[in-house]
Amino acid sequence: QVQLVESGGGLVQPGGSLRLSCAASGSGFSFYSLAWYRQAPGSQRDLVASVGPYGNRNYADSVKGRFTISRDNAKTTVYLQMSSLKPEDTGVYSCNAKSGATEYWGKGTLVTVSS
Repeated sequence: QVQLVESGGGLVQPGGSLRLSCAASGSGFSFYSLAWYRQAPGSQRDLVASVGPYGNRNYADSVKGRFTISRDNAKTTVYLQMSSLKPEDTGVYSCNAKSGATEYWGKGTLVTVSS
């Protein structure tokens, strides 16, 4: 069993930066693929970025060059560094851990980009 707890969300002006963290408890963290998803108001939840067990990363086209996902297996934490934020980045950001058919979700943290 893995529990995921996100933190770091908040209100930020356009062009600003935020770093989200997702702390995991439980075993086997280093074997999981980790990802951040975003759900904007009235929209479905979309993949923002992912990092595999060997460090391979993928990003949604809308965040390439602005967001960076990283993982620290020693701290069992995954991060999402967000810069040059836009109003359309607003949403609830949720952390996901997946290994085979096993999948876990955090409850999410709200990011609001507004002046």
